[in-house]
Amino acid sequence: MTLPPPAMYPVACEVNGEKRLVRVRAADILLSTLRDQLGLTGSKPGCENGDCGACTILVDGLPVKSCLMLTVEAEGKQLTTIEGLKNSPVQHAFVRYQAFQCGYCTPGFIMNCEGLRNAHPHADEETIRVWLESNICRCTSYEEIQHAVRDVFTPKT
Repeated sequence: MTLPPPAMYPVACEVNGEKRLVRVRAADILLSTLRDQLGLTGSKPGCENGDCGACTILVDGLPVKSCLMLTVEAEGKQLTTIEGLKNSPVQHAFVRYQAFQCGYCTPGFIMNCEGLRNAHPHADEETIRVWLESNICRCTSYEEIQHAVRDVFTPKT
């Protein structure tokens, strides 16, 4: 007995400012669709269960772990991946403070911090600390990351 091919569903969304249409199975994970169908490999597979944050993207401006979101849930949404950022202050701060070592987790941290900027443009120390807890870096100190993020939220004179 041969099984029929799985049903495919069209999903229309905006990715990095561009309207996109993908065809996916009901159970396809957004992280895989971004990487495999759209060639956007900046979001990284890490734990694939929502713990590490390496796959974080913005969905309608807020951070989402793309390993936990079905692609069909992206219908009509605005998605921003690390590839869609253009000269972000967070990116510049990460470079300025050398807030990375191997770089694998860096896109997820940057996208999470972009979401923090969108949700809390004047975030205080405690809010920053809580938001940073949702990402894991296995190879560097969090000190440089914290300095970079604090710098973004420090008023410039």
